[in-house]
Amino acid sequence: MSDAPTSEAGAISTPTPELLPAGTDGMLVRFALSPDPVAMAAAQGFERALEEARPAGVIEVAPALVSVLLRFDPAQTRRADLIAALRPLAERAAREAGHLPDPIRRWQIPAAFGGDNGPELAPIARQLGLSEREAVGEICKADLRVLAIGFFPGQPYLGLLPEPWNLPRLPELVPSVPSGAVVVAVRQIVLFGASSATGWRQVARSHFRCFDPARTEPVPLRAGDAIRFVPIRGGELAALDTPDGLGGARLEHLA
Repeated sequence: MSDAPTSEAGAISTPTPELLPAGTDGMLVRFALSPDPVAMAAAQGFERALEEARPAGVIEVAPALVSVLLRFDPAQTRRADLIAALRPLAERAAREAGHLPDPIRRWQIPAAFGGDNGPELAPIARQLGLSEREAVGEICKADLRVLAIGFFPGQPYLGLLPEPWNLPRLPELVPSVPSGAVVVAVRQIVLFGASSATGWRQVARSHFRCFDPARTEPVPLRAGDAIRFVPIRGGELAALDTPDGLGGARLEHLA
C-alpha cells in the first residue's frame, strides 16, 4: 500500500507546492486552491519549518489556510536564492502532510452557547438532526486548530469541524455580531475580534479578545494552536469580561 497521505474522502491527496512571486519583496508558497485538510497540514508544517530555521533575508512569515506568504529584504537575498532555499522545505512539508502537526500549545476558551449568545445554534442543530446539547458537544469535542489568522488583527480561523458541519454561509449578511462571537460555516469557526457584519452563523459568544494592543502580547493565538471551547451558562459570561481580555481562557503548554 502507498504511504502517501489521503484526504478524508480516501483519495490520494499529496499537495504540490507552488512558489509564486508576490510583489517586489514577497513569495507565496501555495499547497492547494481550496481548504483541503492535507494541504492545511502541509502549510502548517512548512510554517513551523520556517520558524525553526528561517532562510536568510526573510523578514516576515504569514501563514494562511493552505499557503504561506513570506516577505524578504532584497538587500539581503535574491528571489532566486530564496526559491532555492524554500523549495526543499515546501516539498518535505508536502510529503509529510498526513495530518496537522502536533500542537505545542492548547487554549481552553469559555463560551456561552445558544439563545441570544448563539441565535443560529438551534436552526443548525435541527439541520444536522441533533439536539442543541449534542451540537454543542460536537463543537467542544472537535480537534480544533488555529488554521490561519486574518481579516481582523489576531482573528483566528479554526477547524476543522466534522464533515456534516460543512454548512454554507447565510444567504444574507447579519448586520452585526459582537466582539467574541463564535461563528461557524464550511467546517470552520471564526472567533470574532470586533463587532462586524457577517454571513457566518453565530452559535456562541465568549469574552476572549484576540487582539489588544495594550497587552504585552497583543495577539495571543498562533497558527497551529489547539483550541477547545468550554461551554458555560449565559449568566456566567458577564463575569468573564476581565481586564486582561482573555475571558477566562487558559493556556496549556504541551511541549
